[in-house]
Amino acid sequence: MHIRRVVTTRAGGRSKPPYESFNLGGGVGDDPVAVAANRARLADELGLGRDRLVWMEQVHGRNAEVVDGPRAAAVEATDAIVTAEPNLALVALCADCVPVLLADPEAGVVGAAHAGRVGARVGVIPAALTAMEKAGASIDRVEVLLGPAACGECYEVPAAMQADVEAHLPGSASKTRKGTPGLDIRAGLWQQLADAGVAKIGIDPRCTIEDKTLFSHRREGTTGRLAALTWLDPADAS
Repeated sequence: MHIRRVVTTRAGGRSKPPYESFNLGGGVGDDPVAVAANRARLADELGLGRDRLVWMEQVHGRNAEVVDGPRAAAVEATDAIVTAEPNLALVALCADCVPVLLADPEAGVVGAAHAGRVGARVGVIPAALTAMEKAGASIDRVEVLLGPAACGECYEVPAAMQADVEAHLPGSASKTRKGTPGLDIRAGLWQQLADAGVAKIGIDPRCTIEDKTLFSHRREGTTGRLAALTWLDPADAS
């Protein structure tokens, strides 16, 4: 199976300010008609049926669920989903949190997770790896992409919060450009994944706060959500 991975930007959609324009988040106050049009375009552009995108009701938790087919509604109260079903795209929505795309190409298992400060702290990625194994993956074969997110030089937090997250997610503490306490959640997740035995970890270095082609809640407050998707493409199987 060939592994497909896509990360969207904010360009090319129907949403009006402050969600302009390719907002894919359904729970941020945008016009539902515009969101539906954007989601339909996403599926069409990817060559997938519009029912082949699986969304999550993201709650900044650590629940991970294995799905085996399309869902009529978002998977409830879940921040990580896993599947071995071909042409079923798993979607993580973010606007500063880290979208995490996982895959075991040999087993034909993929996963998508939404890992913000809270979810990363409570262990959403270890839960996602456990779900990957449940679906037939082997951790030593898993490949991971950590998508665009708030970088450690921009993500300023109180010192007590930094210390708390660092205690649960070692490697995440950073210093901002202003010299104040910060968090680099991607760095902490990289360390967590490496400690778990994941050998292939890629990072999309874009910072959502700095890159205005991406949505950022910390930069804008009310805004849209980008999507990070992954799926198994049997058409490209060799």
